[in-house]
Amino acid sequence: MRTYKGKFTPKNKHKYSGDITKIRYLSLWERQAFRWCDTSPRVKYWSSEEVIIPYRYRVDGRVHRYHVDLLVEWTGGGTSLIEIKPDKETKPPATPKRKTKRYVKAVQTYIKNEDKWNAAKQWCEKNDVKWEIWTENSLKGMGIKLLK
Repeated sequence: MRTYKGKFTPKNKHKYSGDITKIRYLSLWERQAFRWCDTSPRVKYWSSEEVIIPYRYRVDGRVHRYHVDLLVEWTGGGTSLIEIKPDKETKPPATPKRKTKRYVKAVQTYIKNEDKWNAAKQWCEKNDVKWEIWTENSLKGMGIKLLK
């Protein structure tokens, strides 16, 4: 399976509100969302992984650091904190007849995502920011091409 990871350099550097030398994408969807933020007239400012939120992971009981994918300030007003995830990771996995290692890992991933997102929602409430999860479906609905 091919993974898409790399460094992103925005064309509209004035729109990026963070360290422009540290913009990294970990998936094709993130790269495409970054391109969209960089060029969309709807986006006033944006940053990637500049917001770091502590959260407690229920599986190991320890506190971890959640680097949220995007923080977007919209030209029409308002700010959104955004996570980009495959749609399948936003729902609990279906319980199979046999509990395989793959199923256990999927459950742990879902629990970790829930823990991160609950912490992010609390952060958003405190900071008057809207919480959003963008999946491949919402990206396509925004007109963001996911291939190439």
